[in-house]
Amino acid sequence: MFKKFIERPVLSTVISIIIVILGVLGLATLPVSQYPEIAPPTVQVSTAYQGANADVVMNSVVVPLEEQINGVEDMTYMTSSASNDGTATITVNFKLGTNPDLAAVNVQNRVARATSLLPAEVTKSGVITAKRQASNVLIFGLYSDDPSYDQKFLQNYANINIIPQIKRINGVGDASAFGTLDYTMRLWLKPDIMATYGLVPSDVNAALADQNVEAAPGQFGEQGDQAFQYTLKYTGRLKDEAQFGNIIIKSDANGQILRLKDIARIELGAQSYASSVKFNGKQALGIAINQTAGSNAKEVIENSIKTLDEAQKTFPKGVHYSTLVNVNDFLDASIEKVIHTLIEAFILVFLVVFIFLQDFRSTLIPAISVPVAIIGTFFFLSLFGFTINLLTLFALVLAIGIVVDDAIVVVEAVHAKLDEGYTDAKKATIDAMDDISGAIISITLVMAAVFIPVSFIQGSSGVFYKQFGLTLAISIILSAINALTLSPALCALFLKPHTEDHEKKKNFLQRFYGAFNTSFDAVTGKYKKSVGFLSHNKWMVGLGIAFFTIILVWTMNTTPKGFVPNEDLGTIMSDISLPAGTSQEETNVVIAKIDSIAHGIPEIKNTLRVVGRSLISGSGSSYGMVISRLSPWDERKGRDVKTIIGELFAKTANIKGAKIIFFAPPTIQGFGTSGGFEFQLQDKTGGDIKKFNEIGNGFLAALSKRPEIQYASTSFNPNFPQYQIDVNVAKVKQAGLTVADVLGVMQGYYGGVYASNFNKFGKQFRVMYQADAQYRANEQTLTRIFVRNSSGQMAPVSEFITLSKVYGPQAISRFNLFTSISVTGNPNAGYSSGDALKAVQEVAAQSLPAGYGYEFSGLSREEISGGSQTVFIFLLCIIFVYFLLAAQYESYILPLAVLISLPIGLSGVFVFDKIFGVDNNIYTQITLIMLVGLLAKNAILIVEYAVDRRRKGMSIINAAIDGATARLRPILMTSFAFILGLLPLMLSSGVGASGNKSIGTGAVGGMLIGTLFGVFVIPALFIIFQSLQERISNKSPFEEGIEKEQTPEEYELATAKSKH
Repeated sequence: MFKKFIERPVLSTVISIIIVILGVLGLATLPVSQYPEIAPPTVQVSTAYQGANADVVMNSVVVPLEEQINGVEDMTYMTSSASNDGTATITVNFKLGTNPDLAAVNVQNRVARATSLLPAEVTKSGVITAKRQASNVLIFGLYSDDPSYDQKFLQNYANINIIPQIKRINGVGDASAFGTLDYTMRLWLKPDIMATYGLVPSDVNAALADQNVEAAPGQFGEQGDQAFQYTLKYTGRLKDEAQFGNIIIKSDANGQILRLKDIARIELGAQSYASSVKFNGKQALGIAINQTAGSNAKEVIENSIKTLDEAQKTFPKGVHYSTLVNVNDFLDASIEKVIHTLIEAFILVFLVVFIFLQDFRSTLIPAISVPVAIIGTFFFLSLFGFTINLLTLFALVLAIGIVVDDAIVVVEAVHAKLDEGYTDAKKATIDAMDDISGAIISITLVMAAVFIPVSFIQGSSGVFYKQFGLTLAISIILSAINALTLSPALCALFLKPHTEDHEKKKNFLQRFYGAFNTSFDAVTGKYKKSVGFLSHNKWMVGLGIAFFTIILVWTMNTTPKGFVPNEDLGTIMSDISLPAGTSQEETNVVIAKIDSIAHGIPEIKNTLRVVGRSLISGSGSSYGMVISRLSPWDERKGRDVKTIIGELFAKTANIKGAKIIFFAPPTIQGFGTSGGFEFQLQDKTGGDIKKFNEIGNGFLAALSKRPEIQYASTSFNPNFPQYQIDVNVAKVKQAGLTVADVLGVMQGYYGGVYASNFNKFGKQFRVMYQADAQYRANEQTLTRIFVRNSSGQMAPVSEFITLSKVYGPQAISRFNLFTSISVTGNPNAGYSSGDALKAVQEVAAQSLPAGYGYEFSGLSREEISGGSQTVFIFLLCIIFVYFLLAAQYESYILPLAVLISLPIGLSGVFVFDKIFGVDNNIYTQITLIMLVGLLAKNAILIVEYAVDRRRKGMSIINAAIDGATARLRPILMTSFAFILGLLPLMLSSGVGASGNKSIGTGAVGGMLIGTLFGVFVIPALFIIFQSLQERISNKSPFEEGIEKEQTPEEYELATAKSKH
């Protein structure tokens, strides 16, 4: 069948050229990303209830929305939070693969059902539904060298000139500032003056509704005989402080007019003053950009940077921007590193091939075949909708050491024929292909088959397996096509019959080759004797397999488990919380000190410090964060993120009264803001929040004692000082008032009311009224605010209410409709995320009482769900290989000779992982599946040859020994080529080192141990199972024309006729 390709070399080369052209076209169209779409889509619902506390927001806003949203199509889980600043956020997570646009529409429809149940103030503020990912792809600081450009100016400059442009970029889910200093017309009321005029805040609201309006008066002259038609215009909304100050609040018959400026201080201020931001100590603004589900992060970031660079040309003098988190930095550096690794692997692989084949012509054949398979793979990646990402590039690095095998097998088989005395390279190639084409097809089917079951894996794990596994499978299939078409044609053209020239003086390379061949022949002789010895002492083989199986089980169970290794992304985040109720000024002092410590570390290039908000804790005066941008990876040799985080922990340990944690962003975008682990404690009893806090603290205290845990932290704290208002309803009624009258006045003065809107700079901003700062400083100010009864008399609010000091949380969270406490943490040095998750499960089983539970969220949830599928998929891979071999050998027994040898190599994966400190993560699991095919390939090469010799009359033992001896050279050549090709990954440092080591270490260990020990075990297993097969079948094992076993001499004599 394959003779045609040898006799028609142009046809063979055309096939390969077409594959390369298609690959180049695919490469040109493939998008580039860090990882494929791994994170599930999320939809966020957000709103605000001005002046309300967390309890009110939860009960009146979040609960009605949750009850309607719960159960929306393809939802997996839902988290909610309500804060004392009046904000409410619900995040709905969906199954991976859900259409994010459809998910957003479905959630919006559910939200619409709940709108009528929400307070009017919330409906007026608006309920926003948006699809977005949970993590930030880009965070940048906008800062000013000129102190006159303060944070309020910078935020509003960004809101007007920068953020709208960024939001228009395709793939941007949101661009939000760390702060709420949006321009707002602030009407700072003076309650004592208002009381003298008999006024309450609702009077201001009524005046705004009456005088700050847009109107549509119509036109003159429509449908008439007039010569002209005139449009009527009203002045519309007020525009500046002076116009608002002239609003008439009250007038009488005598012409006396009371204006707003008489009872209030009017200022173009900010919506909130609850946060402050500094970049390297300068006035600044932090802006975080999220992507939409399904968008390309690389393109989003590139377009955002392009937009910022263009906008920077018109920045006010002294205003600049600088990035602190940029996912592309890691992506670009990682891809560059992987490309260098590809080149290094290519060179090392062909160095091994050159040493073994000892001929430039012979080495050139696999050197041509490998690029064809690698480049051609890109066409199929494009066809399947994949991207060029770290997974597919890792797969191609591994593929170099794998796809070279087929070409080597072909070249080595032809050389073997020439060594036997063939004088015609074409004839030698045709006969060699008759011998090995079946083995090549078997190997290809097995190697590709191990990756078929990975398509059944669901969730984020499935994306890893599919992208990695199918990339490898495609390259292996293309390699087999080359081995059956291009490589034989090149062998027939390039290779020459072997001749010995003893007269000619030998150069250094020839002397080296002579020494190498002599040594290898000696090794082969000893190997042949060892195989012969083991064939008569098969119990030793059984003992060896049992030993390696025990090692495999022990190391597999004791190697720390993980999901995805944490990478050095070049950024360090922190979460800082001070005692409940700490003022913003005090928090700023502590965070400034932490910022100063960070700047004292040489590897930290820039910092952005935020007071009043944190990525984990949320909003509040006692919260803050510092985001640190590190110098490039090549400038901090030996100083990775883990080392610097350890130094930051040590240097901030003496800061009293503050809870400070430092962490790296997650390796995979879309699973929250921190790496490590994440879970939600749940109160399913509906009980007291303080009791829940006590149980949670007890749980965390027990968890923190575990050696696997570096820290486990929560921002939940129910001890924020608060005042409980009790209204004396009897007094209220006696005064002719309602409870709503009293509370409405308090809201107007203390909480603030979003009353109207105004336009400026082409945008719409809020108008808010609230008592001036001195009128709401403490509880004594209650005597200075008054409520008006039905007869127009004024009475101090303090007559109708009493205050009692209580304590409560700054924010309340829920997870799947139950009150929850969110916990984030990090595993200790020497432990993996899997160890940490197991510790959480064990501590929960011991310390959580009935009615309280927990659920993992974010990446931890994916790790738990993905781990349960791995064993099943691995077994399925083994079954696929078994049935393919059974079909190939027409036997259900002989494939066991291949499969029983696998534990040897698989144990090597975990032995090396334990030695080099690599955890059992998803890269390791993919390596295991790959090694099933690779180790089976070595076994197939021996078994295929042994079966062929047995069919031609050789005894079982002699067939096994002869097959093993004949295939030793190509097995060692291909195995060492694969191992050396992976050494750059195994020894990697710097950017992307964790992922590189995870793949390289296990693969090198498995292949090395599997090859060195497997070549001794496989011949004995063939003898055992071939003998068993023949005893069971009672059929002649010989092909037609051979009636009895032949001695090796008879076999050689029978096959010698085909040499010439």
